[in-house]
Amino acid sequence: MKIIVTGGAGFIGSNLAEELLKRHEVTVIDDLSTGRIENLESIMGRIDFIRGSITDLELLKREFSGADTIFHQAAIASVQSSVDNPVASNEANISGTLNVLVAARDCKVRKVVYASSSAAYGNDPVLPKREEMRPNPLSPYAVSKLAGEYYCQAFSEVYGLKTACLRYFNVYGPRQDPNSQYAAVIPRFITRILAGEAPVIYGDGGQTRDFAFVQDVVKSNILAMEGPAEGVFNVACGCRVSLNELAAKIMRITKMSIAPVYEAARPGDVRDSLADISRARRELGYEPEYDLEMGLQKTVEWFAKHR
Repeated sequence: MKIIVTGGAGFIGSNLAEELLKRHEVTVIDDLSTGRIENLESIMGRIDFIRGSITDLELLKREFSGADTIFHQAAIASVQSSVDNPVASNEANISGTLNVLVAARDCKVRKVVYASSSAAYGNDPVLPKREEMRPNPLSPYAVSKLAGEYYCQAFSEVYGLKTACLRYFNVYGPRQDPNSQYAAVIPRFITRILAGEAPVIYGDGGQTRDFAFVQDVVKSNILAMEGPAEGVFNVACGCRVSLNELAAKIMRITKMSIAPVYEAARPGDVRDSLADISRARRELGYEPEYDLEMGLQKTVEWFAKHR
């Protein structure tokens, strides 16, 4: 089948494109604003790469022609950057997602699998997070991801376009960019610790996260493509760890011992996160294969090799 991955030069998108290429014809659309062409190095000769933006509706209509499934990964995927520049976040994440859905509808695409976020839950103290809980977005980024979900649901209802929205929790793994100002916590911790520098923790380190290894996230996307299920699904490991514990685990794997540095908590960050993944298990057939120790080991090995 012809498959499109928007944001396919990014961390998750490139891992997804590589796996899809084993069975399908893959086109990656990415403007390289946050994605990196190096992420596609191993498959560049075997995919169609289009440098372009999801804000360009005519480009999307042209490239979506004949496609079976769109994996919509493209986004400005950062809480802090959305706080700093909410207009840019809105343009990429809401207007861009609407363009993807319009192009998919017009090109008679069978299904759109949308990368959403657990940020939709906000700071609701109830754990674990279940899909039927009332959303409580705390940042422009969270609002934009939730708006994308609503657009997906509306296009399913009004136009019959099949959609599945995957609420990623904290995804980590090889190819994640540690150098971005808004880099996620695991690549930041790993690269600093490997360099003999103290990991920086925003807040007291007691905040908890449910981390999902990127290969499990890739699997959830492919299951969503292959099966009939539609709607919203949590994608995570189903267990949580504090940032203090996370830093200690990485220290053990790297055989380093460096005291973390603590800085002020960042606005828009949630305190605790834990997913109920029973719906994804039941309707997608999703089952995480990597626990945190296994995933961290593979991630540390990759960063040690590529730093």
